[in-house]
Amino acid sequence: MEAPEQPAQATTLPPSARPSRLFSNLNPSSLKHEPGSVLGAAALVAGTAVGAGILAIPAITAESGFAASSVALVGGWAFSVATGLLIAEVNINLLCEVGAGRGVSISSMAQRTLGDAGSSIVSLCYAGLHYALLVAYIAKAGEIVQQLTGVPEWAADAAFAALFGGLCFSARAKTLDTVNSVLVAAVVATFLGLVGVAVTDLRPEQLATANWGAVPDTLPVIMLSFVFHNIVGTIATSLEGDVQKIRQAIILGSGVPLLMFLAWDAAVLGSSGEELLLQAGTAAGADPLAALRATGGALVAPLIDAFSFLAVATSFIGFILGLNDFWSDRLQLPTGARQPLPYLLTLGPPLLLALSLGPAVFLDALDFAGTYGVLVLFGLIPVAMVWSERYARPPTTLSRTEIVPGGQLVLLAVGGSAAAIIGRELLLSITQRL
Repeated sequence: MEAPEQPAQATTLPPSARPSRLFSNLNPSSLKHEPGSVLGAAALVAGTAVGAGILAIPAITAESGFAASSVALVGGWAFSVATGLLIAEVNINLLCEVGAGRGVSISSMAQRTLGDAGSSIVSLCYAGLHYALLVAYIAKAGEIVQQLTGVPEWAADAAFAALFGGLCFSARAKTLDTVNSVLVAAVVATFLGLVGVAVTDLRPEQLATANWGAVPDTLPVIMLSFVFHNIVGTIATSLEGDVQKIRQAIILGSGVPLLMFLAWDAAVLGSSGEELLLQAGTAAGADPLAALRATGGALVAPLIDAFSFLAVATSFIGFILGLNDFWSDRLQLPTGARQPLPYLLTLGPPLLLALSLGPAVFLDALDFAGTYGVLVLFGLIPVAMVWSERYARPPTTLSRTEIVPGGQLVLLAVGGSAAAIIGRELLLSITQRL
């Protein structure tokens, strides 16, 4: 059978020229910004990925040990890079197709590639992910405040939610950016201080521990810890569709959290406190951070408290704003308007759940968010969108960009990995209830 004639522009653009021409059909006047830098975009990726998920890594990797969990962390990083690039691919193709000079959301991408059903699934997963994480953050912050001040847990939870929720509601954008920047700088400072203190008590022989059978249990939280996918559209627009720059920004930016997670995991699991847990045979049910706090020097406990609170606070602000925007869009409220209803819908349900479930919900909420939020929203959905773009939709006159190589085999591997983890967690949940 004779092959159908292909549009001329699909074969005339050399690979080196494609990035600079991706936005050739856009109106130049619609691009109101200067082209972004790779380093700036990479910093945005790193800042988005590093959050409260780092607190849970030692606890969920303690049973598997550092050697096995480090392999899982590298695998989680590779998965996140692949899915982030898949989202970038759909984003760029959609921008070229519709001629928009601004970023498009993952819901818009799903609507364009998967239809109303795909868009609805994305909205449900987006809201579910945000609510699960807000519950986890309120519970964890309340626990820290309660331990430091002695106030009741319910009061600590409410005070934390009211303080940062009120800040997001009332502060000007510039003020909020300044506060968040200070908090992020403090997170980095306390992290470096904590790791620096912890490595002085490092037991190198403990880093060789590997329990491969415990690795699958670590994967949902590890996947959650690497999430940066909600800002891929911002990066694609900032870098004006330059594929090489987008790829560099995502790889470099996500590499920073990978190094931080590995260093943090090694510092905690290689400490003398973890050694005592291993000797007692209680590593699977104990908190490595508590052991590090008990066996570390005088600086360790306050550094752990400061780092934990600051990491939760920075993540909390981002997810409040994200869910508030979601509800504002659903309620068709003006963009940027300070309306109380979206904030009440954002903060009310997670605060009530945190108050009723207590601080023990932190790891469970992260596990739920990683399995049913991240792995669906930023795992299965990107694969489905790219599959639709490449193989299900009729060709257009525009040249399509393929950022992730490997064709159908790679898409099946990425999607199959996400589906396998989700299926395993569902099976475990069902068997535990029987």
